[in-house]
Amino acid sequence: MKPTSSTRQTIVQLLSNMSDGKEIRSYLQRFSEVDQSRFAVIKIGGAILREQLEETAGALAFLHTVGLTPIVLHGGGPQLDETLDERGIKTEKIDGLRVTSADALDAARDVFIGENLRLVDAIRQQGVSAHSLTTGAIEADYLDPEKYGFVGAPTGVRLGLIQSIVNSGAIPILTCLGLAPGGQLVNVNADSATRALVHALQPMKIIFLAGVGGLLDEAGAVIHSINLASDYEELMAGGWVKDGMRLKLSEIKRLLDDAPLSSSVSITTPSGLVRELFTHGGSGTLIRKGEAIGKFDRKTLIDGARAIGLIENAFDQKLVKNWWRDVGLSAAYISDSYRAGAFLSRMSDFTYLDKFAVLDNARGEGLARTVWRRFSVDHPSFFWRSRTANGFNAFYGAEADGSVKKGPWTIFWKGESDFARIAKTADHIAAMPPSFIGE
Repeated sequence: MKPTSSTRQTIVQLLSNMSDGKEIRSYLQRFSEVDQSRFAVIKIGGAILREQLEETAGALAFLHTVGLTPIVLHGGGPQLDETLDERGIKTEKIDGLRVTSADALDAARDVFIGENLRLVDAIRQQGVSAHSLTTGAIEADYLDPEKYGFVGAPTGVRLGLIQSIVNSGAIPILTCLGLAPGGQLVNVNADSATRALVHALQPMKIIFLAGVGGLLDEAGAVIHSINLASDYEELMAGGWVKDGMRLKLSEIKRLLDDAPLSSSVSITTPSGLVRELFTHGGSGTLIRKGEAIGKFDRKTLIDGARAIGLIENAFDQKLVKNWWRDVGLSAAYISDSYRAGAFLSRMSDFTYLDKFAVLDNARGEGLARTVWRRFSVDHPSFFWRSRTANGFNAFYGAEADGSVKKGPWTIFWKGESDFARIAKTADHIAAMPPSFIGE
């Protein structure tokens, strides 16, 4: 099935927001290297289907058009609430689960199948093949029939059904309906169904499409990345992290605990989905198991050979002779795997970020932001420089309070407001000798 002009227009619109084609190609190659049934599981809430159906269909069509096939699971909570009210069916929730009577199950079946067909049709209207898989893929057993009624807990996933759809060239679209022993239909919680799919498929990406577009910090802004290894306990201890976010974080941690280390969870909007998948900056919240970030206040505590390798590989240049011996490090923040690190020096009257290095295979994981966040908390005021042509300058510009160009360099600063001091320091930094051979 050929993409329609509408799909092509969507692709052009999405790509217009991405300045670095190298990023897109890098992520495409990475995603294309896995079996397509293991590329991504995408969970779509009912509110998204009701309010952003076309944007969702366009984003899914884009992925299929570039050769990627997500496994899609959707809910329909708001629609089910409306249908239950219309039919005069009273239900209650226990422990966050909807008690499902026979009448409520009939309503859930009608709603979920109806929403499934709406999404399938919307994707097909984009010129991309999609296949409805409303029952049979998720095997379940009764959670507690006396307490919850027709509510099921997943016991397995029929991968053959999903794989056959992927092999046919279509996107599988699943609902939150399971089959219990004897063929009885049961209502399955969306988070539980998602965990079952992740356990069975072991995907690279796990994506939640949400209207807010991510998890929000204390000020109400989207948190760009969360490294569970270093951030989880601190977040859960934060007084501003309320019940809904605490539940979401614990569910995501539980989900990632059962997934490969390379897996990640992205929470974003339909319109931000492609940017979240294909750019380092992303669009939404990226959550990974992550790795711990070590803080070193003495050079002797650092594996020098690995640190040099990190810096040289990240910059694709060789350091000048004796750079590691001569550099006066005051602090370093390095990930356990030595794939990302920040190396700071204390000059006469300012802190200098000498090197901020992130390997290509760590970009897009949130490690860069995690390292940056760690050292910038300890060092609220610092300067650094970067070649003006450096593709990482967009990140630097977003983090800096200001910048100025000096010859081949762009000098950045954070936490400074004295312009006379800034001008003097910028001149000093621009005149510093190069760190790399031939720089």
